[in-house]
Amino acid sequence: MSERSGLREYRGKRDFGRTAEPEGRGDPAGRDGAPRFVVQIHDASTLHFDFRLQVDDVLRSWSVPKGPSGDPRDKRLALPTEDHPLEYEQFEGVIPAGEYGGGTVIVWDRGTYEPLSHDRRRRPVGFAESLDRGHATFRLHGAKLHGEYALTRFRGTDDGAGEEAWLLVRAGTAGSGHGTPDPRRARSARTGRTLAQVAAAGSRE
Repeated sequence: MSERSGLREYRGKRDFGRTAEPEGRGDPAGRDGAPRFVVQIHDASTLHFDFRLQVDDVLRSWSVPKGPSGDPRDKRLALPTEDHPLEYEQFEGVIPAGEYGGGTVIVWDRGTYEPLSHDRRRRPVGFAESLDRGHATFRLHGAKLHGEYALTRFRGTDDGAGEEAWLLVRAGTAGSGHGTPDPRRARSARTGRTLAQVAAAGSRE
């Protein structure tokens, strides 16, 4: 896998004079203790969920069109996007039209996670390394999402098949969890607001 570029791609796509998204140049909180995760609903050109896991000093990120599910029968397509700064875990608001990813964002869920990846001899594998290998398992401790999940790359990088594509799957017994809520009716785990309420507040501002 090619060397990661940190936040260079993230910053190159944004005009921080126009968008309120964090630039990620400070000393971010959240480096100590259990690593963090956040799931944001983003009403952009297409409505989707963004799934982000803290890995070292960035949030590794995937666009999940149908959102993560608590039902192990659901295999969710997850498309990798650029790394985001740790401060993005808190971001909720309206990205201006004309800016990259323009649209409304809410924090649907957030919390901590436990890396669970191991090799065939059951020896622990570093989480960044497990992602680079194309398969990582972890346990979420969120306000809404709980339990063991796995991210598995099934296309791209080493197979010459073009852009990367992953699957995000809930581990466990089929039917033991719940699906994904209607994103337009879902409420923020941070403020309790819906997408429409955040968009209306942004219009007034």
